[in-house]
Amino acid sequence: MPNQERPPKRTEKLQLMLDVEELKVIDDWRFENRLPSRAAAIRELIRRGLNTDEFEEPPTEIPSGEFRVVDDSE
Repeated sequence: MPNQERPPKRTEKLQLMLDVEELKVIDDWRFENRLPSRAAAIRELIRRGLNTDEFEEPPTEIPSGEFRVVDDSE
């Protein structure tokens, strides 16, 4: 096998609490897009979010627990 450059080793853990509905939409998206794991799906969603200017600025005045994966309007 040729000497291929590997991505940096992941050494930081991130704990994220989701409710059942939030987890379901992430898992559904993962399976629809045939991603190998839930972690890969979440990384891909974060990458896409960070690489777009499509969204307005996030609110800074609300507490952390108010941020949701699924909008209440859905």
